Amino acid sequence: MGRKSNARERLLTAALELIWEQSYHSVGVGAICSRAGVRKGTFYHFFSSKARLSAEAIQHHWQDYRPLLDSIFSPTVPPLERLDAYFSKVYEFQCERKRTSGFVCGCPYFDLGLEAATLDREILGRVRTVIDQYFQYFASTVRDAVAQKMIAAVDTERSARRLLHYFEGTLMNSRIHNDPELLRDLPAGARQLLGVNFLHQ
Repeated sequence: MGRKSNARERLLTAALELIWEQSYHSVGVGAICSRAGVRKGTFYHFFSSKARLSAEAIQHHWQDYRPLLDSIFSPTVPPLERLDAYFSKVYEFQCERKRTSGFVCGCPYFDLGLEAATLDREILGRVRTVIDQYFQYFASTVRDAVAQKMIAAVDTERSARRLLHYFEGTLMNSRIHNDPELLRDLPAGARQLLGVNFLHQ
């Protein structure tokens, strides 16, 4: 038997990388095929359009990313340490992206979601589903912080959404300024947002 082709997976990976580094509008099918090392005929064998590929690429990336989040946000890890570990991982990743590509790349889900908001319902629907699942890691962290009396009793869902929005806003600002060092303030800012008493951690 012949070796099974991994062209589809290469297309998914190439699409997300290029859109992440640049933008949805600026990346064409030709560039995706070139990055993936496949011909356009192969592209259209698997995907009817760039929009369909992009929607599936987001889901593909999310499936690969979740095991890392499951580990970092494990219930066995103290809540504030989960946030510290995640923010540290994001900082390290964005530093590496800038070193290799020249740019801070931000969050692929929110970046593509912003572009797709008035562009493609399939992409937007997929992004919303992923972000809703992503949010649950922040929500469980806030709930556990309340249960362990690290923070005062709060509306956990609202506080978690504020925390996620703070994180994503900081990441977006870091991308705008192309400066990963702006991410270093995330741990202290998150604690302040959650009302953590620094003298009694």
